Amino acid sequence: MVKIFKKQRGFTLVESMVCITVFVLLAVAIYQTFFVISKETQASYENTIVSNLADQYLEIVRNLPYSQIGTLAGNPTGNLPDSPNPINITVNTKSYQVYYEVTYIDDPADGTAILLTDTAPNDYKQVKISVKNITTAIVKKFITNVAPRGLESLTSGGALLLSVIDAVGQPVPGASIHIENNILTPNINITRTSAASGNWVEVGLPNKDNSYHITVTKDGYSSDQTYPITGSNPSPTKPDATILNGKVTSISFAIDRTSNLTFNTLNQTCATIPSVGLAVQGSKLIGTPNVYKFNNTYTTNGIGQIVLSNTEWNNYTPTLTGNTLMIYGSSPIQQINLLPNTTQQFNIILGTKTTNSLLIIVKDASTGNPIEGASVELKNISPAYDTTLITGGSLWSQQFWNGGVGQAIWSDVTKYFSNDGGISTTDIPLAMRLTNYEGSTTAMSGSVVSSTFDTGSSDTAYTTFNWQPASQDPETEAKFQIATNNDNTTWNFTGPDGTSGSFYVTPGMNISASNNNKRYLRYKTFLSTTNNLKNPTITNTSINYISGCFTPGQVMFPGLVSGNNYQVTASMTGYQSKTVSDLNVSGYNTLQVQLTPN
Repeated sequence: MVKIFKKQRGFTLVESMVCITVFVLLAVAIYQTFFVISKETQASYENTIVSNLADQYLEIVRNLPYSQIGTLAGNPTGNLPDSPNPINITVNTKSYQVYYEVTYIDDPADGTAILLTDTAPNDYKQVKISVKNITTAIVKKFITNVAPRGLESLTSGGALLLSVIDAVGQPVPGASIHIENNILTPNINITRTSAASGNWVEVGLPNKDNSYHITVTKDGYSSDQTYPITGSNPSPTKPDATILNGKVTSISFAIDRTSNLTFNTLNQTCATIPSVGLAVQGSKLIGTPNVYKFNNTYTTNGIGQIVLSNTEWNNYTPTLTGNTLMIYGSSPIQQINLLPNTTQQFNIILGTKTTNSLLIIVKDASTGNPIEGASVELKNISPAYDTTLITGGSLWSQQFWNGGVGQAIWSDVTKYFSNDGGISTTDIPLAMRLTNYEGSTTAMSGSVVSSTFDTGSSDTAYTTFNWQPASQDPETEAKFQIATNNDNTTWNFTGPDGTSGSFYVTPGMNISASNNNKRYLRYKTFLSTTNNLKNPTITNTSINYISGCFTPGQVMFPGLVSGNNYQVTASMTGYQSKTVSDLNVSGYNTLQVQLTPN
């Protein structure tokens, strides 16, 4: 007998993979459903525990006499635990903290303390109970109001009306207001939060003089506070508050977003100077006559900086604490008005200290703004002195050329670089003029190239070109070109339009911007005549420039001799000139000159 076996067909690989995938999806779905149900069950269980705890401890409040409803360090005071002294409870191995906050409520139904229409604003008490899960740090709050059985009264306490505003007087909501009184027994130590109006009213406080210390803070903001009367601050501008029975004490606090302020100590070519001692003082007073809120001393770091982060808006004035340097100028001038929520720089330009010096600041009398490009002349007869500088920059001036040619780098003030032979520099009176013989010119034209002037920095901007006399005979001409570079080698002379075909022909013309950002400078003088009996003459040249660090509206005269007969004359196109006479210079001096517009 022969047995016949039938071939049995099983699952293919693809069919197996599909079955496994379906099984996994079902398993995941079931797990997620179970997880969600479990999580919701746990949350419901947690809510049940928290609610039971809240009901239990609110019931304690309901059974207390009205006069005893208060916290250990709060207002009103009582025996209920507050956040510094919570009750610790364990429920089914879970740890919780329970604490209270009790405040008086000034109900507007019968007037308010703010409007001075309610002499007894402690209408009822609001009780807030907090239940905190120690493991998750989640806090849930429950609130109830408790009213007195009899009539309200403020005969045994007073109220605080606290207002929190910003730098422009707008309300600051959400600020933390901490009220503390360690003289009372029991002590008061409470924290409140300013409302949308920026206000908070705390009523029912016990009567006490100058003992309520209040501090107002907010994350990212400056702080403000009251101050105790002490030996170092006997007359605070905002003393710790006094509470009087039946009275409302109003106090305002100003806070705003903090800023970042960096002081940079630099030399006149803008190179950093490290390890400079600075005393920085703000203008806000916390006591009279001279108790400042901000008054600190610092030393600049290795890159010449003092960085003040998270600093309050204020007017800050720096002064040097060392004896080897002095301030040649600053930007901004003298002090900086630090605004809220900004990042600002204060550049202090320093130089070698001299026994006597004079820093002059020229401002617009109508706006108070510094004036750039003003001419400031400082003169004295004895000791003899006569120097003119330009505000906001420096001045290179030359009035003698009788030393002759051949000087490449300007050091001897009487010399220059080259002369094509058509110009004389030694004839009396000393000046530049065409070569002449017995009253007539022997050359109809000529040119002179100056020595190289080093401004000290490629960060240089050239402003105006002046010379004297300002006008020449109509049959003669005096004109100039300027060349600048950073290699002290390449000299391409150009005029006011930046090309070799133009010339500076009128004193006070603006120097072409194409010369800016160049360290080295030369000028070229061109003299010519159409009548050999007429000779052009140049007695002085001056080039104004701003090199390195900018000092708006300021000029410094260092190395002066002490005296009381100095005269300052400040002038600027569009303004009335002003002269200050009989000026006493002794030590380091600062003078402000205000010019009135025409």
